Amino acid sequence: MTLTRRQLLKRSAGALPLGLMLNTVWAAQPVVEIISFAHPPMQSALKPLRDWLASQGGKLRVVEIDMESPEAEKRLKALGLKGHIPIVVVVDGRYKHVRKDGSHVDLVGFPSGPGAPVGMKDGWSVEDVQAVLKAGKP
Repeated sequence: MTLTRRQLLKRSAGALPLGLMLNTVWAAQPVVEIISFAHPPMQSALKPLRDWLASQGGKLRVVEIDMESPEAEKRLKALGLKGHIPIVVVVDGRYKHVRKDGSHVDLVGFPSGPGAPVGMKDGWSVEDVQAVLKAGKP
């Protein structure tokens, strides 16, 4: 069956709204990757973030990766990270973000706030992750 230009355009136009709707759905669901060791200090430091992410329901997709897995090694290499890193939070493929005030924040290491070991807070917070996700611009 051969389609004329008119028939092809008519069929394509019908598919366009569906494509736009699907793109909106995909864009509305950011991906948050949490790459961390499964040891207690990391788990307690991440509890506030995980609690907040869980409260978001289906608004986002959360992927957990054990830092000691081959998958984590590949992911960190792809991000350009190396060395002993306890925690990395990646939002839509990036761990480096810009705050509203223009300062830069890397979601790497221990977050500040409750649960982080004393002396091991690396300058990012759960609020930074929330702001990145709420802004929709990682």
